[in-house]
Amino acid sequence: MTTERIAVVTGASRGAGKGIALALAQPGTTVYVTGRTVEPGQTPLPGTIVETAEEITRRGGTGVAVAVDHSDDAQVAALFDRIRADHGRLDILVNNAISLPAELTVKGPFWEKSLSLLDLHDVGMRSAYTTTYYAAPLLAETGGGLVVNTSSFGGTCYMHGPAYGSGKAAVDKMAHDMAVDFKPFDVAAVSLWMGLLKTELNLAAFAANPAMYEGLAATAESVEFPGRVIDALSRDPQRMAKSGRVLVGAELAEEYGITDVDGKQPPSHRPFLGDPPTFSDAVVQ
Repeated sequence: MTTERIAVVTGASRGAGKGIALALAQPGTTVYVTGRTVEPGQTPLPGTIVETAEEITRRGGTGVAVAVDHSDDAQVAALFDRIRADHGRLDILVNNAISLPAELTVKGPFWEKSLSLLDLHDVGMRSAYTTTYYAAPLLAETGGGLVVNTSSFGGTCYMHGPAYGSGKAAVDKMAHDMAVDFKPFDVAAVSLWMGLLKTELNLAAFAANPAMYEGLAATAESVEFPGRVIDALSRDPQRMAKSGRVLVGAELAEEYGITDVDGKQPPSHRPFLGDPPTFSDAVVQ
């Protein structure tokens, strides 16, 4: 039985994608990290896929940086052609890439913001579908794998307006429906609701407005926390029982006995942001 494990984490230059990729970095695991930032200075925020891959390797895994624009289907297809040629298997896919326009967190009704907010439907909602589409044959052939769509409580509560909310609701339902098709191949598909994360962008906001964010910052999750949860889920022999569901990362961590990098147990935001959706068991083909 092989101990090799091949993972793909999209949108891993920084933020949640980088943290998830680093949490998966273990001996025997090759993590392909994708994104558009290859060199420092390409964006105002720090972080590149090259730096993420190098840190994965320093931690004992094997990091492979692949520049991919997830709005370009040909580049996505080429990624999985390369993985097939290099390894002939795929065990974990994390769909994390998303376009977050600067206007996203500006207060006000959606019609007072530009249509650029719909970019997150392209790189976000649509890219989760296309990336899984091209990954699916490898996942099905390998068997025993896991697909995770990173999501948030914005899938059911009002969060940043209808563009963001509809995008998150879509990837939640997408995971449920993909689970139906993946079931015969022993591949689980879930959507993972993350809490407020200590991303580069959020940390800058915390520093700029410490009084405003004091309470939130105290309970924020590290960017590696969702990755720890995903790693445990991928190794769970009963993971198929969770397939098709929208899972709260903090709750799953408590179930698995996982803490954050600082040893703390981040809380679930279910009490004030609401419950994950429950989908029908009916299958119409």
